[in-house]
Amino acid sequence: MFDNLSEYMTLNNILGNFGFILTAFAYVMSDILLLRTLAVASGVVAIIFMYLVSGPPLVIGWNVVLLGINSWRIFTLLRERRDVSFTDEERELYQTIFTSFAPVEFMKLMRIGEWKTEEPGVVLAEENQPIDEVLVIYNGEVGIEKDGVEVVRLRDGTWIGEMSYLQGGNATATVRVLRTTRYVGWGKDELTGLMKRNPTMDVAMKSVLSADLINKLSEKTGDSAQKGLEHLRHGTAEDVPAEEAPRGAES
Repeated sequence: MFDNLSEYMTLNNILGNFGFILTAFAYVMSDILLLRTLAVASGVVAIIFMYLVSGPPLVIGWNVVLLGINSWRIFTLLRERRDVSFTDEERELYQTIFTSFAPVEFMKLMRIGEWKTEEPGVVLAEENQPIDEVLVIYNGEVGIEKDGVEVVRLRDGTWIGEMSYLQGGNATATVRVLRTTRYVGWGKDELTGLMKRNPTMDVAMKSVLSADLINKLSEKTGDSAQKGLEHLRHGTAEDVPAEEAPRGAES
């Protein structure tokens, strides 16, 4: 057993396995720069391995070519990232909301966006009417109204118009500014065009919007549960509307 193990643990076998392990790690990386860096490391190990086992020159040659391609792409990616510069507002948005974007991708996104500031009373979207923008609140507060009644308030970091962007159709509620609000807006047509040209950005954007929808749903569920508890404190389970009554409250 130990003889077979010692035969297996040769330098050639160690290098060969190490090269494949690096390749496997590269495949699971979402960051393209890290992926290509691991691919280069794997290529170097593969070339050394093939040289030691007197591998076919054809295989060694193509590994050298692939190594060169990945090295060049790493150089261009680093140059692109070096040239990326954000304002303080953009940097805060990137670090809090758009972390799934590469810096260059976020820069492309911000190029087609427009910063706006609105005062209290301004309507950003009207229920059952077309909405041409998707926007994210940077700082401020807005009220969400259904049938003229305010149902919730949204603050920093939340999206408006994301359902219309993802599924199409008109605005599902009226959005009214409650205090001075600064936000970034993207025209739906321009945003759709950018996402079609950049599939990785499209995946990242859908991830960001999905996270926002989940947060809103969680907050809504929490609010309903809180209302149910308030009813129970001041009355009985029968006082709680059917759709808000907590499970197990019925006797």
